[in-house]
Amino acid sequence: MKKSILIIDDDTDLCKLLKKYLENENYLVDISHTGTDGLNLIHNKSYYLIVLDIMLPQMNGFEVLTNLRKKSSVPVLMLTAKDSETDKVSGLRAGADDYITKPFSINEFIARVQSLIRRYTTFNNFKNEDTILTFNGLVINSKNRSVLINENNVLLTAKEFDLLYFLALHQGQVFTKKQIYSNVWNEEYAFDDNNIMVHIRRLRKKIELNPQKPKYIQTIWGVGYKFSQEV
Repeated sequence: MKKSILIIDDDTDLCKLLKKYLENENYLVDISHTGTDGLNLIHNKSYYLIVLDIMLPQMNGFEVLTNLRKKSSVPVLMLTAKDSETDKVSGLRAGADDYITKPFSINEFIARVQSLIRRYTTFNNFKNEDTILTFNGLVINSKNRSVLINENNVLLTAKEFDLLYFLALHQGQVFTKKQIYSNVWNEEYAFDDNNIMVHIRRLRKKIELNPQKPKYIQTIWGVGYKFSQEV
């Protein structure tokens, strides 16, 4: 079955180009040129990935992402018009899973798309296995990708869930940022500390009673992170 991708970008020429190359990779591609229309499509159809530009008419990419994350954990690849760390960090904090800076090579774009969809598909493809991890107040269900905190549902992005599940599955084991990136992002680590740190910070805000004194995901200074052995 072909996997569907939605591109939300007001650059018609770029959309046509990306659509052509994605279809050559056997994906189904929908296009929207405004944030409002893009959200309408998302609410009426299931996608494996959203490619989202920041600069959009009517509603910018950050606003679209904020609205999207209220109801969906579908992976989001953000397109930034400039190599701005502020834009990247803002996108990650709003719930993006990855970003790529314009202008970009088609090969890099396709590689990032495939990586995000591969991770999303892998963690959603537990056909014969129902893995439920239970800790003190926290339940992680890998089959339906749900997370409960004190019996309350917590909506995580695809990358946040992947990160939490990976650490929890290896409870007590300390991982360097490079090891986390290689296993969760499934690509070579490029010394992008902000990416991992932002995801950890967002995840803690959602699952920790006190993010400043985390109970589950602990920082091992000078080394990396681990999921606490004490919960």
